[in-house]
Amino acid sequence: MELDRGSPQGRMPFYRDWLLIPIVGIVYALDQLTKLWVESNLCHARSIPAEGPFQLTCSFNTGSAFGLFPDQTILLILASFVGVGVLLFVYRHHPVPGPLLRISLGLQLGGAIGNLTDRLRFGQVTDFVKLGPWPVFNLADASIVVGVIMLVWLFVFSGDWTKKEPPKMEEGAQTVEAASAAAREEAHPEREATREQDGD
Repeated sequence: MELDRGSPQGRMPFYRDWLLIPIVGIVYALDQLTKLWVESNLCHARSIPAEGPFQLTCSFNTGSAFGLFPDQTILLILASFVGVGVLLFVYRHHPVPGPLLRISLGLQLGGAIGNLTDRLRFGQVTDFVKLGPWPVFNLADASIVVGVIMLVWLFVFSGDWTKKEPPKMEEGAQTVEAASAAAREEAHPEREATREQDGD
């Protein structure tokens, strides 16, 4: 029996999703490349520009996004694994994951994996974007925040989040019903003719 692609059992695996996986890959690649560039060019007491509300600078962060929970590397690594698992669970069990949901999850997964890579390799994360009074952050942080905002919007304001497709009659049940109707018509042709006349 063919599985319904709207159900978790019949859905394409996340690693074959043509929209989710490219977004994860692009966010991850840009995050790692920008951090590498910053570490090579800005980690010598240099900022671009030297002053102003927006700067590219170099900062190493042992905490979470925006400098929260410093020196909690092990806890944050575990939290990252849990977060990635939760996002994949949401993708797997949502009735019909539309494009916006997949973009949201892709942004969050790409950012989470990017920061997780840094924590596993170096025990810290490279931040480089200084915007006004905000703590210094990186591309992965921004990607996660945008993805979370999109997810909250979908959950609160979009009816598609809770919309489920009506149950479909299985092919076997349709065949049995059609056979039963044909048998009734052959057994009582006069009744079927009367029904047609009444309908006219």
